[in-house]
Amino acid sequence: MALLVRVSLLVLLGAVAVGIYWNHDGFDPESIRGATVVITGCSTGIGEEMAYQYARLGAKILITARRENRLKEVVAKAKSLGAQEAHYVAGDMGKAEDCERTIQTAKEKFGRLDYLVLNHVGSSFKSFEDMFSDLWRGKSWDDDPDMDFFVDFLNINLVSYVRLASLALPLLKESKGHIVVVGSLGGKMPFPGMSFYSSVKFALDGFFSSLRVELMKAQQDVSVTLAVLGFIATPTFSNHLKTEPDGDKVLENFAPIDETALTVIRGGATRAREIYYPFHTWPFSKLRALVPDYIIVLLYSIII
Repeated sequence: MALLVRVSLLVLLGAVAVGIYWNHDGFDPESIRGATVVITGCSTGIGEEMAYQYARLGAKILITARRENRLKEVVAKAKSLGAQEAHYVAGDMGKAEDCERTIQTAKEKFGRLDYLVLNHVGSSFKSFEDMFSDLWRGKSWDDDPDMDFFVDFLNINLVSYVRLASLALPLLKESKGHIVVVGSLGGKMPFPGMSFYSSVKFALDGFFSSLRVELMKAQQDVSVTLAVLGFIATPTFSNHLKTEPDGDKVLENFAPIDETALTVIRGGATRAREIYYPFHTWPFSKLRALVPDYIIVLLYSIII
C-alpha cells in the first residue's frame, strides 16, 4: 500500500512538472510586435484565427487563400485588432506562380520576412467538407482509389509547402527567421480513412524535420517548428459535426480554435522543434511504435 502511494505521488509530481514545462515556454509577446509574417490558408479555420492572433500582438501580416472576398474581410478585421500592416494575396498555392507571387509580395511590402507559417490544406477535386465527410463515414482509400485526386492533393498540400519554404529561405536567412508548419497527429500515427491526408502530413514531418537539421548543419539560424495538432473545433469541423448523429458530443472533445492558434504562434516564436496540441497528441505520437494497429482502429471507433 505504501509503495502504491509513493508511486502515485511520483506520477502526480511528474504530471505537475510536465504541466509547468508545457505552460511556461518563455514566450515574450513583444517579440511578435512589428514582426513580418506570411500565413497561408487564411480564409477560414486555424489560418484565419492565427491572422487575428498575430494582429493582436502587433505583427505585420500577409495572408493567402483562394477566396478573395474572405481575405478582404480577414484583413479588415486584422487591422481593427491591431495589426501594424495587413495585406493579402489571392491565389492557389498549388500553382507555382502563385507561390512565387506570395513571397515576392511579402518582399515588396515588408522588405524582410520573419515568419513563414504554412497552414493551407485543400484539393482541386473535392471540398474540405467532402474530404472529411468520407473520413467520418469510414471510407477507405481502396473504396475509390482516385489517383488524379491523390496527385493533386500531394501538389497542394506537400509540394507547395516545399516550394514556398524554398522561395522564402533567402529572406528568412537574412532575418534569422522562422518556418512554422501546421501538421497533424495524422502525420505521426495512422488512422482509418485518412490515407490521402496522412500521406502528406507524414511527408511534411519528414521533409521539414530533415530541413531543420540541414540548416543547423549549415549553421543557418532559421528555426523550423512543426505543430502536431489533434482534433480542433474549426468552423468546418463544427458545422459538419452538427449534421452527424451525436456530433455535438464529439465536438465537446475538440480543442478551441483560438487557443490552438496562439499555441502555434508561441511555438514558432520560441523556436520550438515540435509543439503538440491538445496535450494528448504528445503521448499518442510518442507511443505509436508500441501501439498495435488494432488499438488504433479501436480508438478511431471511439473518437469518430
